[in-house]
Amino acid sequence: MALDLVAQTPPLDRLPREELEELLRLGHTLDLTPGTRLLEQGGHPSQNLYLLLEGQVALLDEEREVGTLEAGEFFGFPSLLSGEPPSLSVVAKTPVKVLAFPKEAFQRLLAYPEVARFFGQGLVERVRLRLAPAPSLFSPVGQLVRRPPAFIPPSATVEEAARKMRQEGISSLLVEGDPLGILTDRDLRNRVLAEGRPPSTPVGEVMTAPLFALPADTPLYEAVAAMVERGIHHLPLTEGDRVVGVVTHTDLLLNQAQSPLLLLRRIERLELERYSLEVASLVEGLFQRGLGGVEIGRVVASLNDALIRRLVKEAEAVLDPPPTAYAFLVFGSEGRREQALLTDQDNALALAEAGHEAYFQALAEHVVGGLLRAGIPECKGGYMATRWRKTLWEWQETFRRWMEAPEPQALLETQIFFDLRPVAGSLSLRPLEETILEGSRKGVFLYHLARASLEFRPPLGLFGRVRTEEGFVDLKRHAIAPIVALARLYALMAGSLAKGTVERFKVAAEAGTLSLEGAERLEEAFRFFFALRLKHQLKALEQGGEVSNRVLWSSLSPGERRKALEGFRAIAEMQESTANRFQLR
Repeated sequence: MALDLVAQTPPLDRLPREELEELLRLGHTLDLTPGTRLLEQGGHPSQNLYLLLEGQVALLDEEREVGTLEAGEFFGFPSLLSGEPPSLSVVAKTPVKVLAFPKEAFQRLLAYPEVARFFGQGLVERVRLRLAPAPSLFSPVGQLVRRPPAFIPPSATVEEAARKMRQEGISSLLVEGDPLGILTDRDLRNRVLAEGRPPSTPVGEVMTAPLFALPADTPLYEAVAAMVERGIHHLPLTEGDRVVGVVTHTDLLLNQAQSPLLLLRRIERLELERYSLEVASLVEGLFQRGLGGVEIGRVVASLNDALIRRLVKEAEAVLDPPPTAYAFLVFGSEGRREQALLTDQDNALALAEAGHEAYFQALAEHVVGGLLRAGIPECKGGYMATRWRKTLWEWQETFRRWMEAPEPQALLETQIFFDLRPVAGSLSLRPLEETILEGSRKGVFLYHLARASLEFRPPLGLFGRVRTEEGFVDLKRHAIAPIVALARLYALMAGSLAKGTVERFKVAAEAGTLSLEGAERLEEAFRFFFALRLKHQLKALEQGGEVSNRVLWSSLSPGERRKALEGFRAIAEMQESTANRFQLR
């Protein structure tokens, strides 16, 4: 392994170069296959310090996975420090490459106080993994805070900031000011070293501000989802107006053996063909641990966003920088952040100017093709960036035409594209959003949109009984789709461009376009049907069957049938109210 690569790995980055060279001379590399046990819980004491160079290893307490290590992380040191058998087993999850240093090399390392402190803290973490159960996904994220935040003035140099991070053994500093900012180790790498800035650069020039923070009592699953959505690795936590600490992606990974953050970290280098399997495994794990279907959908959509950004970045690297500003758009369930197991692609491109057809056709083909390789199939209706590319002005004109003359096909396309959301690119969609809001105020368009919200009806027959098709109920067609359509209608009536169905109901209730009781009933029904569909899709996946939106009515428990019936009635009543409101008969 190249000296420079090892020299960048904490705490080895604190060693003199001659010591690093001697360390590498003593070490040797191992290439191991998945399932290989490198250390056995209760077995022989470790004789090596291991540095993981490639792949992943699992930390097992008996056979329960309590943590995952990735490239750049060490193991074996707790046993070396104590002289006792390993307290956790270490098993390769993927093909791995490790660098093994013998016991005498580890003893040399401990002569350096900063290195000894690093492994001492690591020992505490590994013991905590075994002795303390992982917090529930519903626990407050603030319970992971270990120390108060460290501050630095914006006038300080990045050299001073790096020194302070090293001295305190932390990877971020809060930057004083109004508003507060944050400087992370990634900022030092990406905005200072990679751009050739001098050590005298003021912190204020490379920090991120304003600070994104969450209350310390935020449930753990919400904190994870927020970090995945934003692609951030440090999350400040507040109590009132005061920042009480910063948790990192490592804190969350140590406490959640199967975390979306782990997959997010790997998306940049993940084999595309493995993506759908990884997502399905993640979804199953989150569902089994009690996370709601809607929350899972939010997390999966954020992972899909990250995959698209990777593919866009790859395309730009091959094609050179884009000739004009653009935005890569997603819509439908992805635009609403309501993905569960993988569904069809729904994407498009908005361009600042025309005249660059070859470039953006190639970019679209690369992204759409990459998504196909990742297991996300083409949209059956052809709504993909390889076909749907317009300038921003053309998109505005298209939306105006759809809303002014809402023919059936125009209504279909308007509803699909109303859920659009930019994922990559620098083009602002504000002009298009203003066009949508302008058109949504027109009575004729709202009338036709209301009519469209009645297209899919719940499967209720005589005396309120459920009608099935050969014993099955299509949850998407007869439950989720009508709820989504109603939420879109009433949010637009409130003058809101909110994208998520739950968020739309809250907006509509606050604006008074929908009663609070009606909004709450439909939200509850949406959450139930979303989770029920996910449960049966996961079961089909486990059994090797077809993953679909249909469920066998007789397979539902009495409680599920009762809740489904209540949900269908809530939809039917709101559709009836909508029909009366818009005089639709």
